Amino acid sequence: YFARTPFIPSDETRRKERCEEIFTLQAMGLKKRLEHTNSQCAVLGLSGGLDSTLALLVTARAFDLAGLDRKNILGITMPGYGTTDRTYQNALTLMETLGVTSVTIPIADAVEQHFMDIGHDRSVTDLTYENSQARERTQVLMDYAGRVGGLVVGTGDLSELALGWCTYNADHMSMYGVNASIPKTLIRWMIDALVEYRVFPASTEVLKDVLDTPISPELLPPDAEGKIAQQTESIVGPYALHDFFLYYVLRYGYTPEKIFYLACRAFEEAFDRETILKWLKNFYRRFVTQQFKRSCLPDGVKVGSVCLSPRGDWRMPSDASAAAWLRRAEAL
Repeated sequence: YFARTPFIPSDETRRKERCEEIFTLQAMGLKKRLEHTNSQCAVLGLSGGLDSTLALLVTARAFDLAGLDRKNILGITMPGYGTTDRTYQNALTLMETLGVTSVTIPIADAVEQHFMDIGHDRSVTDLTYENSQARERTQVLMDYAGRVGGLVVGTGDLSELALGWCTYNADHMSMYGVNASIPKTLIRWMIDALVEYRVFPASTEVLKDVLDTPISPELLPPDAEGKIAQQTESIVGPYALHDFFLYYVLRYGYTPEKIFYLACRAFEEAFDRETILKWLKNFYRRFVTQQFKRSCLPDGVKVGSVCLSPRGDWRMPSDASAAAWLRRAEAL
């Protein structure tokens, strides 16, 4: 038997203990960084998605532990072309129920000006269209933090770093990353556990809706019904598979053949062999080619035995080739 979610204990008692331990590690790491930098204020970009939600909950706990007023947590929502009403309202409701300060800074006008400056056609929704929004948001966070003397708390997770699913020098960058060693499947479970054990009782309902929201960077316009059109897992693949691959690559260094065999056993009722192989190849391709984003990561909390920090756990040249791994995967 091989668990589909190797980062998550199957035993309920161990899950509760793991949740409390991870959450405490994240909060204490941030508390230490706030004290070390003499920061009385934290700044976060909130999208209404899983990652920024957990980062805000961690920040709230860190402020409680440090004896700081949660009003000094500045949650900034930055509506853009792809922002849906559901995620925007969830972000606002979460901040209200946690008692943090809410700031809304629309970015559309600034991005339009940027498009004119660089000569980009607004109607072309390509990578430049998407990345310009992501970088504008990070510029807002960094400069706002500079103005108020705050520390920008990063929201990106381990799965995104493994796949390079982040914009270089945008959501890729922060002053301290609390989710940097937490994979996406664990983040979803963490929030679910915080709901189950009513750690933030006033936020229970909005957290449930966050859990039900499709994962998306929301950089492309919504569909005709105003719903999220750009769904991450349809582009890069199911995070359940990628986190499974990541665990056995980093923790044990298994070969593509062995990981494929284990995945086929673990997910035999969820995915066929062709689907697993398709996303395994995609994992290796993205994992190797996106190392340059991990080589210059900001500091973050290490949780567990698997991490991609360039300062200790994972050393890899940014110009490495995925050819050797892909050849073996192609032969399966």
